[in-house]
Amino acid sequence: MNKILLVIQREYLVRVKKKSFLFTTIGVPIIIIAFYAIMIAIGASGGHEKHRIAVIDEARLLSNGMEKAKSDASEYVFIDNQPADSLKVNYKKLGYDYFLYIPPVDISQEKVSNIQLYSNSPVAVSQKGRIEKAINNAIELRRLQSANLSREQYSAIRSDVSIDNITGKEQKKGVAMVATIVSFACGLLIYMIMLIYGTMVMRGVMEEKISRIAEVMVSSVKPFQLMMGKIIGIGAVGLTQFAIWIILIALIGLILPFPSIDPSAIAQAGQAGMEENVSKFDTVLLGLKTLPWGMILFCFIFYFIGGYLLYASMFAAIGSVVSEDQNEAQSMIFPVMMPIVLGFVIMTKAISEPGSPLVVFGSIFPLTSPVVMVGRIMYDVPISQLIFSMVSLVLSILFFAWLTAKIYRTGILLYGKKVTWKEMMRWAIRKS
Repeated sequence: MNKILLVIQREYLVRVKKKSFLFTTIGVPIIIIAFYAIMIAIGASGGHEKHRIAVIDEARLLSNGMEKAKSDASEYVFIDNQPADSLKVNYKKLGYDYFLYIPPVDISQEKVSNIQLYSNSPVAVSQKGRIEKAINNAIELRRLQSANLSREQYSAIRSDVSIDNITGKEQKKGVAMVATIVSFACGLLIYMIMLIYGTMVMRGVMEEKISRIAEVMVSSVKPFQLMMGKIIGIGAVGLTQFAIWIILIALIGLILPFPSIDPSAIAQAGQAGMEENVSKFDTVLLGLKTLPWGMILFCFIFYFIGGYLLYASMFAAIGSVVSEDQNEAQSMIFPVMMPIVLGFVIMTKAISEPGSPLVVFGSIFPLTSPVVMVGRIMYDVPISQLIFSMVSLVLSILFFAWLTAKIYRTGILLYGKKVTWKEMMRWAIRKS
């Protein structure tokens, strides 16, 4: 046990003292936040590109002027004294960017067609969408007029139902979108952890094997102790990063002035028809408060550690049998990565159908449960399924640790030979 602790200490300190650890722990989250802030700023600044669009409206749909979207800064010029065939060819010479031609159409048809927008190159999807929306609004207005209805009457007839989701024994008001986002984020995080730290274990084993350090260490430490020390040490690095990220998030929450929830708004939000009195930010906070955070954190930590230990042992075994050839390593890890990717795919289905047979199986099967179960845990998983999933994962960790240790023991001292999966299985099942 003392030897395993020494290996853990070595693996942990070597990685924590690196400058790359400091960068990935502090620098990467800041870069990601800045990147998304820039994306949001770019998205919010859209719609200001100005175009001159010539319009010939033979159907007189837009005779009262173009009903533009607020974000549409384009200039629409209605032309009555030129033939459409001439303008189709000369609109660019006349100083227009596009030419919109609306021939006589029958608005009583379900789908109105033959409306054409001419341009030298493909029109941006957003610009095309704004023009289509304006024409659709005009057609709807004509149809309402033919039915002797005003827009106000039509708006009064339309129904916009909003169902309140009351969750738990305390009957708190839930927000489905918040639960979906949290579920996906937890599943995605576990998925990334198993891939990133699993490959980190594999590369660490490969580096020691290539540099012959493993030969020296095996002379004083058993291969199983060396493998488990490396796995736990690198896993401790991951836990340290998460602890620092949580502290950073807490500090940001204390420093930045987040708005508070108005208690009167919360009371009004519980009444039908009063949802508009609560801001989007308050609605998100209300949704977050309804989530079972104790169960979420417990399951996240359990499946984070369990999933990492399960796959790290496999990655360590692969690292012990490959040498300098990176292509060989990539081909060897493909079968190990397949169930991880499969788990992520099933997790995306768990968000929309948490009780489907495939999702239930994926949340119990130990090779996929670390990703699937954390994505499903928001949706009242039966306690029997949760216990069975956890027990299966623990037993699988013990089994694969024993199995991969036998491969590691042989592979770490093997040089100059390309090992196949068949040969690795023969090492694993042979008697010691």
